[in-house]
Amino acid sequence: MDVTSAAPRRRTRQIMVGKVPVGGDAPITVQSMTITKTADVEGTLQQIYALAAAGADIVRCTCNEIEAAEGLAQIVPRSPVPIVADIHHQYKMALAALEAGGHCLRLNPGNIRNPEHIKAVASECKDRGVPIRIGVNGGSLDSKLYEKYGGKVTPEAMVESARIELAYFEEVGFDDVKISVKASSVPLMIEAYRQLADAVDYPLHLGVTEAGPPPAGLIKATAGMATLLAEGIGDTIRYSLTADPVEEARAGRQLLEALGLRERKTVDLIACPSCGRAEVDVIDVAKRAMEAFGDREIPLQIAVMGCVVNGPGEARDADIGIAAGRKKGHLFIKGRNVAVVPEDEMVETLVRYAERIMEDGIDAVVAAADTKGAQKAADEDRAALLGSQGADANDAGTRIDLIRKKT
Repeated sequence: MDVTSAAPRRRTRQIMVGKVPVGGDAPITVQSMTITKTADVEGTLQQIYALAAAGADIVRCTCNEIEAAEGLAQIVPRSPVPIVADIHHQYKMALAALEAGGHCLRLNPGNIRNPEHIKAVASECKDRGVPIRIGVNGGSLDSKLYEKYGGKVTPEAMVESARIELAYFEEVGFDDVKISVKASSVPLMIEAYRQLADAVDYPLHLGVTEAGPPPAGLIKATAGMATLLAEGIGDTIRYSLTADPVEEARAGRQLLEALGLRERKTVDLIACPSCGRAEVDVIDVAKRAMEAFGDREIPLQIAVMGCVVNGPGEARDADIGIAAGRKKGHLFIKGRNVAVVPEDEMVETLVRYAERIMEDGIDAVVAAADTKGAQKAADEDRAALLGSQGADANDAGTRIDLIRKKT
């Protein structure tokens, strides 16, 4: 991994959630949560498999009633990823989730407040080798801490909540822990995690709780988590979106790939923002390309460019791309033109050539192409477009002349 702009990753102890390591030198993991009733075993498993396919390494399921615990007992052995049981107010549900084989528990200190109940769960987890996430949530902070810090949620209050829970665990010798201090306010969440990172060496689970629906929810969650990840803080992440949880898993994977914190698994599609020179509806072509590639495991950078005049040059570092020109699509690989196809076949051609690159490698695909013919066609279309549009398709030169005359 080469992330020259990121801070060194914070050193933490490591825990195991099932067979997935969290913290230490392990890759940062992606989590999401099912929205099915856990008692619906088949429906929940279907969603878990969809989440795993979209990039989730760990999935959380609610365990709020006995039927949910019984569902977990059937889900856990069939799940492709470790399962975290989400516990609310009843500590007995935590014990039931352990009997069901859950790989981890999530406890909210604001919900289970009886110290003896907390220690009973921690003792059982210690005996079974099952970790706990201390899930502090700004929206459900213990009322005593709320009052202590002036009748509002503060970073200090959230960190203290986590440390109180840790103290209960320490009484029974349990330290197999990861922690989150989530809030719906991005600045609050960022500062809480910074303070927590300075106070403990446990792995941290990042998230902006109740981020809301996309696109605003995506922006809020990314703003919070990306800021911390760039500072080296964070060992596992979850987007909390009001949307299909598959979107959460996909966004988490894409965030880590964009930051260079996980090896690329799916396409990195880049596209020009369009301009007066564009020969196609770039937005539409890029959207159709994203849909065509979906979650295919094709870890290539793929470019969709609006014109053949600037496209291949601007995206020369892309593994493969296509640029429009005079009702044709000019396909290029690492900046070299390799094929010309009808405009309505641009997306199909991108997918086909990407698959060939994955099978045979870039050099073999380029060697088999008529690069001279493709380059000649691109040069002809480029010259024709420059002749009809001029060198300044956006007419910026005229505007600059007017500015100069008036100043």
